[in-house]
Amino acid sequence: MASSSSADQRYAANIQGWNIQQVNTPPQYLGRKTLPIKRADAEPLTREDLQYDLLYYIFVDPTKAFVDYLAPNRPLVNFCDLYVNALYNSPKCSKVLKDKMVETPAFAIEFAKIALLTNVGRINTTMAFFPEMKTALRSYHPVPSLQKTDGNLQDAPRIKNCLKAALLPFEFKTPPPSTPAEIIEKARAGQIPPTSVVNLIFVLSNSNNAMAVAQKHFDPPVEFLDLFLPINLSSESRARVFLWLMFHYLQGPDRPNPFDDEYSRTHPGRVPRMQPLTREQQALENVDPIDEVEWGRRMSALRSKFLRELVDEMEAEKRRKKNPPLPPPPAPSASYTAQELAVMRQVRAQRQEDPRSRGSSQSHEGQGGGLGTYESSSRPIPHLEPFRPDLSGEDPNQERTMLQQAWHVINSTDPLEDSDKEEDEHVRLDYNRRMRVLARLRGKEPTPEPEPQPGSSSHPNPAHGQGTQPSQSSQPSQPTGRLQHVQSWR
Repeated sequence: MASSSSADQRYAANIQGWNIQQVNTPPQYLGRKTLPIKRADAEPLTREDLQYDLLYYIFVDPTKAFVDYLAPNRPLVNFCDLYVNALYNSPKCSKVLKDKMVETPAFAIEFAKIALLTNVGRINTTMAFFPEMKTALRSYHPVPSLQKTDGNLQDAPRIKNCLKAALLPFEFKTPPPSTPAEIIEKARAGQIPPTSVVNLIFVLSNSNNAMAVAQKHFDPPVEFLDLFLPINLSSESRARVFLWLMFHYLQGPDRPNPFDDEYSRTHPGRVPRMQPLTREQQALENVDPIDEVEWGRRMSALRSKFLRELVDEMEAEKRRKKNPPLPPPPAPSASYTAQELAVMRQVRAQRQEDPRSRGSSQSHEGQGGGLGTYESSSRPIPHLEPFRPDLSGEDPNQERTMLQQAWHVINSTDPLEDSDKEEDEHVRLDYNRRMRVLARLRGKEPTPEPEPQPGSSSHPNPAHGQGTQPSQSSQPSQPTGRLQHVQSWR
């Protein structure tokens, strides 16, 4: 009995082509919590970190075996198209990202690869992929092998939100399946696909399901997440196992799996064999080209320069807040205060009372009123001298034109002075001209009627006008508007 048990153990150890002792998982990945990639800020993610060769074989496989539920007529597509289309149709995928995926298909595949690593937990939510990131909650990491198209790979939280929303239409109403058993049950019930490819990967990567998945499909000590770790198993064989699991759950376990090998066909439910590698063979995989290494160094230097400038800017801002600059002195105002205007009016009133003092500032110095108060203010008194036009050569009997009268008023009238005194004939003539202009514009005579002039015959005399019909202008006119209070000046 003991010999039979030992034989079974030897068979189980060698059936997939390697011994248990030959599977070398790096010590930093032995625990589930250490699955994410750990790198310092600005440190590039190498091809070995990403397991680039594994991603390449997964997305380059041309086998069209998966039903794309989101595409018209639900065609059969390969895994690359299935996964990219799932990301594109996610409600959390921004329009800018969608346009870039359509415009540059190579970027769509690069984004899908980084999203797959986020899907399984290798990229955690503290990583970002653009160097101008300022928040201290993220760390920047250039990804030379997946940033060849100048596209923005977003940051890990946005990618995670896009993945969480990448569900099938009927999964928005009812919760999607959360265990491998639920997915298999739906598939056997005829619901193909039973869930989205993104949700399936979340389920298989869940630590609560890791033991069940490992016992059902793998031989110890390999688990599902070991496929994405830098272990001594070939990338191509690991990619085949991953695609086998995708077909097994999305298309149903009872259908022929196109990714089967001889071992998986004879052992239903078990994944195909994986090829072990020696250290020399493992070193030949995931090799970083020289140009990617140089690009990563340049981006790290750019990030370091950005952080130095950011720190200097923050220090300068702190110094400005600690020692704020003195406010500039207020510019002198050209306007006068109410007190100054009152003093100026008082000075004008004194000058009008004493015409001999006009133009003389010495006659007001001793007064304790206006000028003394004004001179004691902080602003000097402007010397206001009225303009006196020279009218010595003007003919008093000649009428001024409207332009000459306007120029005369501008140069000889104080606009701050209120006066109701009678003006000369030039002013009356100017008013009469303006009224005639208004009458022509209105199309009728001004209201009320002009006052009759002495000796004028425009109105009938009652003593001599018996039997004569009164003229139309003698009839009282009705008020017609805002000009009814204006008198006509001749």
